[in-house]
Formats: sequence, C-alpha cells, structure tokens
Amino acid sequence: MTPPPLDLLIASQKNDVPIHAVSGEKYEAWLAGQTPRIRSWLAAVNFKTDAGATAAVPGDDGAFAMVVLGLGRGDDPWVTGRLAIDLPKGNYRLASGGGSSAAGATAAFPTWAALAWALGGYSFARYKSDPTPPRATLAWPEGCDRAYVEQAVTASTLARDLINTPAADMLPDALEEAARTLARLHGAQIAVITGEALLAQNYPMIHAVGRASAVAPRLIDFSWGGASAPRVTLVGKGVCFDTGGLDLKSASGMALMKKDMGGAATVLGLAHMIMAARLPVRLRVLVPAVENAVAGNAFRPGDVLKTRKGITVEIGNTDAEGRLVLADALTAAVADEPSLLVDCATLTGACRTALGPDLPGLFVEDDALAADLLAAATAAHDPLWRLPLFQPYRKMIDSKVADINNAGDSPFAGAITAALFLKEFVGAGVPWVHIDSYAWNPTDRPGRPAGGEALAQRALFGLIQARFGAG
Repeated sequence: MTPPPLDLLIASQKNDVPIHAVSGEKYEAWLAGQTPRIRSWLAAVNFKTDAGATAAVPGDDGAFAMVVLGLGRGDDPWVTGRLAIDLPKGNYRLASGGGSSAAGATAAFPTWAALAWALGGYSFARYKSDPTPPRATLAWPEGCDRAYVEQAVTASTLARDLINTPAADMLPDALEEAARTLARLHGAQIAVITGEALLAQNYPMIHAVGRASAVAPRLIDFSWGGASAPRVTLVGKGVCFDTGGLDLKSASGMALMKKDMGGAATVLGLAHMIMAARLPVRLRVLVPAVENAVAGNAFRPGDVLKTRKGITVEIGNTDAEGRLVLADALTAAVADEPSLLVDCATLTGACRTALGPDLPGLFVEDDALAADLLAAATAAHDPLWRLPLFQPYRKMIDSKVADINNAGDSPFAGAITAALFLKEFVGAGVPWVHIDSYAWNPTDRPGRPAGGEALAQRALFGLIQARFGAG
C-alpha cells in the first residue's frame, strides 16, 4: 500500500519559505505592515484573498521570498489542500507559526493546515510506471495537533488505497490480509471464518452472496482493548466487487464497483485511529467480505434465504446484496451488547441521488447520539446529513412469502428502506449508527483528490473520542 503522505510534513529547515495566511477581513491591515515592494507586487498580480488563492512574492535575488495564502472568510479548512502539488518543490512554513497569529485564522488552523496539506498530497501510484511527481513539503506548524494529523492521514491513506485498488488485487482474500496487517500492527486478536465454515457457524447470508465467486466469502472479525472497557463495534460492508449478481448491473453501473467495499475500508481506517490513539474502549471490527459474482451457484431473485437471526428474506433483487451481508454481521455484533454500534456501507444509489457524493446519509434513532455525531462531524469538517428511519415505509419491504424482502418493488425512499431492513437485525435499544456513504471523490478538490475517500471517518472518531475519553 501507499506510504501515508506524512513525509510532506517535516521539521523546519533553514531555507523554509514563509506562507502568510491572510483572511479577507484582515488583509488590508496585514498589507499595511509589508514593504512597499511587497505591496506593489501583490497589487501587480491582482492578488485576492479568496480561500486557497496564492501569490508567490520574489525576493531581491528572484527566488521566492514568501507565499501569500488567501483564507477567504477564514472558515475553509482546505485552503492548504493543493499546495503540496501546486507550489514548486521546496520546504515551506506557516509564518509566525500560523494559528492565532495568522491574519484572520482560527486557533485550529495549524492542525488543519497540516492535515489538508498531507491529504492533498496523496497519490495512488501503485500501477504507475513513473514515480510520483515532486511534492512541496511543509514544516510541522507550531501549535499543530501532530498526533491527530498522523492518525487521520494514515487512516485516510489506508482507506483510499483499499478503495482505489482494482478488484483483481482486492478481493476478499486481499481485504482479509489488509485487516490482518492492521491487527498485527496494533496487537489485536483476529479470526476469519471462510467459505463453507460460514454455514457451519451460522452466517448463511454472507455465504449466499459470496458463494459464486472464485474467491471464498469470509467474515473478518478482530478485537482490541481491555475486556472491561466500553464496547465499540464497527461493521463495514466489504463487497469487493459488485456485478449486481443475476440482476446484472449495466456497464456504467459496474464501472466503479471496486469501491463497493468502501464501508469496510472506512472502518479499518477508523479502527487504526482508535487503536493508535489508544482510546479506552473494547473495539470490535466485523467485515463481511464477499464478491457478488455471477455463476451457476449464484443466489437468485425470488430465492428465500434464512439469516443468522432466523428472519427469512425474499430476494427481490440480487443487486441489493450489501444489506444481506451486513444483516448477519450486525446480528453477531448486537450479541455483545455494545455501548456503540456503527456500520458504514456504500449501500444505496438513492442516498447519492438525494444527497450527492459529499454528504453521507446518517440514520440513527437516538436524538442525543445523532446530535453528538453531527457536532463531531462539524468539528472535523467531515459532514453528514441525518435522514429519517421512517417506520411507515417498512411496509415497502414486506414479503408475501417470507418475513421481509431485501428490496421490495417500490421506487421510493431506497436509502430509508435499506436502513429499515438493517434495523430489523439490530433490534431495539442498541445505540446504533448507520452511515450510507459514496466513499468516492468524483473530482479533484483541495485535500480531496479524485478517487476513494473515507467519508465520515474523522467524524466517527470525534464521536468515539468524545463519548469514551482519550485515555
């Protein structure tokens, strides 16, 4: 996997080029304190303080003397998110340490400047013949929460790499190896149930969805932390490639289906953050890892499958497979009576249609839990949007021949009915969060290059850290 781009953040050097970060509100006052030459240069290049705008100011020898960075209104955390690739190779530093002494920046600016710089310098180059192009480096800013930046960048890189890797190299066996590597790194205990053993140990839905693949389905299950600590369980949808099954997707619909294990990638990165921060929790991670393939033994529309919980499911559509594998994993998760249960999944196109690629849908019954998570999302600049678990829509997935249908025949409220399907396997009284995520950046933006993305990862870490303490 790609080394995290933390090498873009280094110790201060003698030849660091200062970056002066200035908001629109503070620009004139800051400019008044500069030399006439600097003022003339910035006027000549018509510099504006729009968020992320830059102007390189030469010194007497023609080399960079400084970079002026616009902060806009001072509320955009991603203003440094393109600088690692846009600035010429060299080392830079935030003038005056950034933060409260930067003109118009918030106290959190040093941390976000470092985080955005590194995340924006990420490049998935596993299959490139040429090396990654040179990147500019930033001296660790004064006042930066370095531990958090290191944890978040490493977690994001892990998730991005897993999502970006083509399915030929990221089927259930490879996803298992990634989980084993993470478990070894942190001394976690890991167990994997594979193939026919899934039937013997009562995970029939995971087996049914993955049995048509040449690579056996499996349930990855690892635990970390003290046995008496509050139990936090993460469940990630690990559909390593989704053809749609016998309800075959179109070519365009299948094009990005290497990312259908984005939920698993997100929770593995989140698990790294939790373990690296040594949060005082008993962490459990469950990843049902499958390929939804087409073969003679594939499950069919109209089949009735039994679940680990004993609920019978009529298959209305084989392309609604993610909720099936999650159902068995969630049933196993609730048996431990966790203090917090989170599942992340690239579950429905309906959620993307409603909210677009940047806003994962959040489903949670507990209003206090929802408020805490939304507050953490705002603080982490990792947005979520709450959608309702509207119980009257449950009838849309009724079945005439089984207890429930995995898809139903209504064209409406697909994200909600998928969440209601999962709720059947969580039951009542469990502090449960369901995240329906796209896990992908369709375009390049500062700090968020096109490709796989760990949406909601930092938000969830903030929630868990706030609820269960930093240790």
